Amino acid sequence: MHEPHAGGAGAPLLAVRDLHAWYGESHILHGMDFEVRPGEVATLLGRNGAGKTTTLKAIMGMVGRRTGSVVFEGGETIRMPSNRIARAGIAYCPEERGIFASLTVAENLVLPPVIRPGGLTLAEVHELFPRLQERADSQGTKLSGGEQQMLAIARILRTGSTLLLLDEPTEGLAPVIVQHIGTILHRLKERGFTILLVEQNFHFAAGVADRHHVVEHGRVVDCVPNSQASTATLQGYLGV
Repeated sequence: MHEPHAGGAGAPLLAVRDLHAWYGESHILHGMDFEVRPGEVATLLGRNGAGKTTTLKAIMGMVGRRTGSVVFEGGETIRMPSNRIARAGIAYCPEERGIFASLTVAENLVLPPVIRPGGLTLAEVHELFPRLQERADSQGTKLSGGEQQMLAIARILRTGSTLLLLDEPTEGLAPVIVQHIGTILHRLKERGFTILLVEQNFHFAAGVADRHHVVEHGRVVDCVPNSQASTATLQGYLGV
């Protein structure tokens, strides 16, 4: 099991510097600069098209081209292929969830390899997500949207990854499920996971995050500690 880290202490777990990314000829990221400290929940907030999802994919090496620096646990990853980045200890949960229709819930859950010690056991995963144990024999895509999101998050917790990249985990979910996802993120933080969260729902983000990075036009334009984040200020950035 992970040992909790003191959020904000010591060197950053992830340091992104002057990160640029392209899809073909489209230049999406224009010098992203931010860091995530061990044991904290940090967000990337911004309007649609600001570059938030592309930032997560660029960290994972899943864009056409990227330049700059992405340092994880003190090591540069900018020239690594995606599979090596994943095996270094970064796990990505995409917005589309990526549940395999041909596999049961139980089979989806054990699909990713364990890359190093420290991941949750299946018993611990089921403790966090008891619904997944109840639906173990169901086809993965027969689950509700909330259950699929829980499965997508649960699936990466076994791997031993210490940094979780979560893309819009509350998108399209009922308020009661959003609240449950928030509780899960708090429990993951208590267990020592570090989380970088892309989120449109500021009220949800404010309930789980330590810091917010505001993204506009492919760069970070502000970094706001959660204790200083006002709804008016951040909603002004988000245009809602």
